[in-house]
Amino acid sequence: MIRVPEKLDMLCNQCSMSLAGGCTIRGVCGKDPDLNSLQEALIYGIKGTAAYYHHALEVGYDDPRIGHFLAEALYSTLTNVNFDKNRFLELILENGRVHLEAMKLLDRAYVETFGRPEPVEVPTGTAEGHGILVTGHSYKALYELLRQIEEMGLGEELEVYTHAEMFPAHAYPELRKFKALYGNWGGSWLYQKKEFAEFPGVILGTSNCVQQPTKAYQDRIFTVGIAGLEGVPHIKDYNFEPLIKRALETPRMKAYDGGKLLTGFHHTNVLAMKDRLIELIQEGKIRHIFVVGGCDTPHKGMGYYERLTELIPKDALILSAACGKFRYNARDYGTIEGIPRFLDFGQCNNVYSIIEIAIALANELGTDVNSLPVSIVLSWMEQKAIAILYSLLYLGIKGIYIGPKPPEFLTPGVFEILRRQFDLRLTGDPEADLRDMLSKGIKVEEGSPLAEELD
Repeated sequence: MIRVPEKLDMLCNQCSMSLAGGCTIRGVCGKDPDLNSLQEALIYGIKGTAAYYHHALEVGYDDPRIGHFLAEALYSTLTNVNFDKNRFLELILENGRVHLEAMKLLDRAYVETFGRPEPVEVPTGTAEGHGILVTGHSYKALYELLRQIEEMGLGEELEVYTHAEMFPAHAYPELRKFKALYGNWGGSWLYQKKEFAEFPGVILGTSNCVQQPTKAYQDRIFTVGIAGLEGVPHIKDYNFEPLIKRALETPRMKAYDGGKLLTGFHHTNVLAMKDRLIELIQEGKIRHIFVVGGCDTPHKGMGYYERLTELIPKDALILSAACGKFRYNARDYGTIEGIPRFLDFGQCNNVYSIIEIAIALANELGTDVNSLPVSIVLSWMEQKAIAILYSLLYLGIKGIYIGPKPPEFLTPGVFEILRRQFDLRLTGDPEADLRDMLSKGIKVEEGSPLAEELD
């Protein structure tokens, strides 16, 4: 009789040798659950890297070494290619290195194409006119839409709003220069069905973080680029004429003041005040720096991040990126000696800026990142966040907290490797975790080398 566990040890059905329903205890090929877990961990990481690489390619920037690694890593997961767990651990960390290069490439691509980001307060209300709401991650798509609106002489008629991860677009001068770009509507991807239904204009999905639409707005949504939705028109070759025409048919929005949100921090504008930051750290006026960022997710554990940011003391900075921040970025956190306590660096890929800042501060202080008064607390929803985690691990950063739940694709054995080697932690009680972050240095349990952990 075949044992059917309550929770599968593994699930692999990628080859014809698979048992009916897939191999769930051990592969017919010989791989065990830990090896299967490592292969899945690598696949999810390279999916995340592929996303950033794709967006760089969209605006004409390439690094063939990234593509070469993606091919090698993906090939290594085919049936009967690699049974060496040590090699997969190495590939996961190499994925972290390559992902760091992908974030660097995308940052350069966006800065050189759209200008260096600048701190800006973005309206969250509405202006008089027909509305277009752009969600996803593609600044290329947003730029082409804004350009075509201007060329058609419709900058006075149409108001373009960002949603979720498109919010930081307002910080880029070459996007902000267009009259049609007005403000931001709504929060993270999670609530889009409600927010899109309430938005009276047309909606454009440009990348991941779109959901299958409801009837309330299915006749007003389009996709472009990598995004696609069943039964929804897809824009080809960035020809937005059909979308613009549909937008002009929707009711005009009324003007109202919804307040403003601050975004646009970048390692270049933060490091311009590096000396002042170091002075405040050395004087004890900045006691700690918290990096709290990542994806929003429907998991009930996301309340942890809301509570943690509420509890963080007023002599600490909060650096954030990605859409999870919409749970806590509307608060007034105040300033420390004129420096905003809450610094929004933008999309998830802009974690690269935070990494650059941490490395620069460590170099100036003659220490390493792990010795800085810095705590990193990540929320993850999908594969890009996993790839970012791999980059941090590749850099040797220890004591990272992740949540709101552990990745299901990591077996207990694989997670234990990461815990022992990198002191990787799961989020728990926000009060207790905060006390630990503020009162303790990072202590790493000495374990066996990675190469020996799963033998």
